[in-house]
Amino acid sequence: MKIESTQNSTIKALSRLLTKKERDQSGKFLVEGWHLLEEASQAGLLEQVYQLSEQPVFSDAPVTFCSQPVLNKLSAQKSDARYIGVCKKPQLSLEFTPRKVLLLDHLQDPGNLGTLIRSAVSFGLEAIYLSPDCADPYGPKTIQSSQGALFHIPVISQDLAPTVEMLKTNDIPVFGAALHQNSQELHDLAIPESFAIMIGNEGQGIRPELLEKCSQLVHIEMASFESLNAAIAGSILMYAFQFPSGK
Repeated sequence: MKIESTQNSTIKALSRLLTKKERDQSGKFLVEGWHLLEEASQAGLLEQVYQLSEQPVFSDAPVTFCSQPVLNKLSAQKSDARYIGVCKKPQLSLEFTPRKVLLLDHLQDPGNLGTLIRSAVSFGLEAIYLSPDCADPYGPKTIQSSQGALFHIPVISQDLAPTVEMLKTNDIPVFGAALHQNSQELHDLAIPESFAIMIGNEGQGIRPELLEKCSQLVHIEMASFESLNAAIAGSILMYAFQFPSGK
């Protein structure tokens, strides 16, 4: 069977997964490209593959062949699509208190979010908590930017205020990235074994009510310019926090 028409009812339904509303309601999302299909399959989330018949068959899930216009209707990319996967969202319920955590407050750019997820996995963090108004971690731009890292770390959307209190109750200090009169330069900071790093909105930074809850504020010292891109700043901090003081 090959789907030739973009008006096919299944394709029209799947194309709605390009919207956050439909992803939230259905608990499903799309991935694109062989690499992300492999990552999703390894995570046990891949349910169905739609692909061109001229390409090598992806055999880890049921495959439906489609015409190029049909695949492009499911794609968020500008170039012609070759492989589209339908995935289910993971059921996230942590049975442990993570000791190395990334907190993201009102981060709006999906590219920044995906890059931070990728860095968090690269630098050994154990969980990511997003405020509910962050960009969608299951949006196509976030997934592409994460390069599949999304499938290797719990990414949980919830109110950050009680999350911060939970972490502090478990003796996990929360370090807020902020250019603030009370913030400490990174090179002077005592890096603990357990930590949470909070990164704020690209324009406004961390909300004041969350800044007040942080155990310590930190900023990256620079020779010039005022601030760094949120993804770059967060990645630098996560790299530095790999090396606890005294080791």
